[in-house]
Amino acid sequence: TTSPARLVIALSIAAALAVFILYTSISGGGTPSVSPSELAAKSGEVSLVGRVVGTPTGDAHGSGLRFTLEDIEGADKERVLVVYKGSVPDLFRVGRDLVVTGTQRADGTFVTTPGSMITKCPSKYQSVEPPAA
Repeated sequence: TTSPARLVIALSIAAALAVFILYTSISGGGTPSVSPSELAAKSGEVSLVGRVVGTPTGDAHGSGLRFTLEDIEGADKERVLVVYKGSVPDLFRVGRDLVVTGTQRADGTFVTTPGSMITKCPSKYQSVEPPAA
């Protein structure tokens, strides 16, 4: 026969592990997400969220793909130059919202972690405006 004390101990350990896993997944230690207008106030590695504007230049596998990101929302559309190396998603293009992880250099250029680009897909299920009566 198994002792009820062994069951209680095993369940207590399992519960403690579950709480630890939940805590680490929520609190993370992940990188903060910022927009171009918030970038100057941050230091270290961040995830930069913005909209691609202008014409991208360069090569993502050579010297780096260079493009400009601006704030997605707000009247004050701050811009930042991004240098990216790594694979470029098929959905990357001007006007697309994306996220890149990296750090800002002293000259204001945002240098990404290679391969960190994620494009945000436009919703297929956007609401349709009703026709005017």
